[in-house]
Amino acid sequence: MRKEFAMDGLLKRLRFRTELWIRARLLPLQIRDRSLSAILRSAEPTATAAYKGLEAGYIVRRVRKSLRKPVQMRDRRCLREGLLAYRFLRQAGFPAELVFAVDKRNIHGPDPKAHCWVRLDGAAILNPPEPDMTTVLCHPSGAGPAPLADPSPSQA
Repeated sequence: MRKEFAMDGLLKRLRFRTELWIRARLLPLQIRDRSLSAILRSAEPTATAAYKGLEAGYIVRRVRKSLRKPVQMRDRRCLREGLLAYRFLRQAGFPAELVFAVDKRNIHGPDPKAHCWVRLDGAAILNPPEPDMTTVLCHPSGAGPAPLADPSPSQA
């Protein structure tokens, strides 16, 4: 029984790493010339609880490692990492939020600086913001628990 449990965990990590590698390479093509709302819809997980049991820290480390040498989207590291980390954290059952902000010092300039990060339980766990950032969007709005756990009979 213990050996089966260990094998399930190993297979889950292998499946996660494979899907992450593929999605990281396809991401620039998937978001090219799309609106932010379309990009956010594509970041939503389709399979629920696929990676339940993986730790948040493990997911974030693997996302960073997978994207450390980008071929495309070099100047949008926070967006690449944020979209992927958000998706996989949600698939693991975490109530992750993807937060977008602008730098209030140059918001009216010709080239405003924007940033996004992933927040879990109110704390930035990937690409924390700079102090002069003003939040403009939090996805999902009013983020609550990840939509994957079936309610227990006592909650139904």
